Amino acid sequence: MSSSPDKFFAETKPGRLFFKAAIPGAIGMLASSLYYFLEGVFIGRILGTEALAGMMLALPFVLINFALSDLIGVGSSVPIAIELGKKNREEASNIFSASVIMIMITNAIIGLILWFISPVMFEIMGADAHLVPYAVDYVRIYALFTPVTGLLFAVDNYLRISGKIRYSLFMNILMAFVCTAAELFVLIVMKGGIGMAAAGTSLGMSFALLIGLLPFFRGSLVLKFRKPVFSRKMIYTVFSCGTPTFLSNIAGRITSIVMNVILLAEGGAAAVSVYGILMSADGVIIPLLYGTCDSLQPAVGYNYGARKHDRVIAIEKYCYGAGAVISVLSAMLLFFFPEVCVRLFIDEAETGILSLGVSAMRLFAFTYITRWFSFATQSFMSAIGYARYASVISVSVALVFPLLMIPVLMPLGLDGLWLNLPAASLLSALLSFFILRKNSIREIQ
Repeated sequence: MSSSPDKFFAETKPGRLFFKAAIPGAIGMLASSLYYFLEGVFIGRILGTEALAGMMLALPFVLINFALSDLIGVGSSVPIAIELGKKNREEASNIFSASVIMIMITNAIIGLILWFISPVMFEIMGADAHLVPYAVDYVRIYALFTPVTGLLFAVDNYLRISGKIRYSLFMNILMAFVCTAAELFVLIVMKGGIGMAAAGTSLGMSFALLIGLLPFFRGSLVLKFRKPVFSRKMIYTVFSCGTPTFLSNIAGRITSIVMNVILLAEGGAAAVSVYGILMSADGVIIPLLYGTCDSLQPAVGYNYGARKHDRVIAIEKYCYGAGAVISVLSAMLLFFFPEVCVRLFIDEAETGILSLGVSAMRLFAFTYITRWFSFATQSFMSAIGYARYASVISVSVALVFPLLMIPVLMPLGLDGLWLNLPAASLLSALLSFFILRKNSIREIQ
């Protein structure tokens, strides 16, 4: 595939563009996120459910740190794609180079903060003396590597913008393979603990990042490293365009932290472990949705910058359709085969957690009946630069509606907590429909 996006984004038929960009993008995102799923499986199976609970307490804070990479990576991708659509390659490369520096500095600062506050943080959450060491070891290792590993998420976007979609797919698959192999080695061969498992994954991510940066170091792509010129307008544009994705990520992590605190009080480590299993399943499905929609964002942004509005709408039809198919199939899988999913994480003897997990998984499955619509709408808003609408959707689905549903559903006990995200997803779909109907379609035409 040519490294120039001009012909690919501007002339490829929408259906062909979907198969060449969205499907590899979805596979790539799934591969890049698969190690979190496998990490949960390995830690739960090898180190036990208490270690799994410790990991799930720490994981939201790790993902908050990575969310900053997405903030700048996704936020810079929108103006980069628009500038390329305007044939302004120098400015596109300037935004690219400046964003790489901003990501590394920001992640280093947040990683340092997490290193020092993590012990007190988990004690405040209500974790007992058995869970705190697991959570602290896990979050500290990721914090140590985060200036490097955080950049990986943005590089994936920059490769796709440059037309290197297959290379991006290769990088993500390579990362999943290396991270999985490294974690198995430290857990099984070296008999390491949760900290060493995190170190193995971080080293695998660092290796994948090096592979991902090679085309940029060679200078063969449309985006090139240059001495960046920072401006207030450029920084504002990057952060405003990345805010919807960031708010979605950060809000989701805040919700997870609140849920973990309530689950510790209501059901102890077992409930936290089950919630972790649900989030691990979510961590497989959401990357498929994210990869499908996010992979089409450069094409949408490029054509929007080129004022080809009919083409933008044609591309988005594939995004919405694919999102619906992925979500409904996922809901059916989780509802009809919950025991298979839960058994991946726990030992055969832990029948109590199995029973709780199966019941929770069936209720949680209803999330994906409606989740696709708000996700596709949020992605569409971000791609064309309507950050305000995208931010409203992302914060609503990840934070506002879930927190509102906690007191409403609490009379149902743990079942009410498992139904939290399905209820929030339905409300977010209704909100997205209202925004799409009243604003975006009218404004883009």
